[in-house]
Amino acid sequence: MDLKKDRILLNALSGFMFLLLSLLLCANSYAVNFLEGKVETKAPDFVLKDLKDNQFKLSDHRGKPVLLIFTATWCGYCRTEIPHFKDIYASYEKRGLVMVNIDIQESQERVSQFAAKYSLPYRILLDKTGDVASSYDVRGVPTMVLIDKEGKVLCWQCRSVDTVLKTLLGTK
Repeated sequence: MDLKKDRILLNALSGFMFLLLSLLLCANSYAVNFLEGKVETKAPDFVLKDLKDNQFKLSDHRGKPVLLIFTATWCGYCRTEIPHFKDIYASYEKRGLVMVNIDIQESQERVSQFAAKYSLPYRILLDKTGDVASSYDVRGVPTMVLIDKEGKVLCWQCRSVDTVLKTLLGTK
């Protein structure tokens, strides 16, 4: 009887591990495709204003990689990731990376106060309607989207963004 229970438990555990591995591979499929040289998805172009009321148009930055980070001021996890975002900016901005934070559906005043409080060094864009977030299929924040020099998505929901950036731009 114990052998039968052990076999059932082993099969259940194997199934769970297979499911978990499948989910992880899907989450990083864009990054894996980049590392294998199979980049195909064109990034939707957009125009947004930053906190200084200056316009940012994605297609104006062709020729440089662009990292979009979709966030919101109310997001606790976004706040905990700020040191990581600052490190990415410090490491790769001088090597050609264009990095922008896109705040979704919040007032300019609230976002300005947030940016000042956390001394955010990168450009902050305002997606007041949420249309840009929708065009990138953002379902939660933070969401990172890395776009190559030709305007194609290298990775979406980039859990391995550091690895992709090292491959793309090298190390210090």
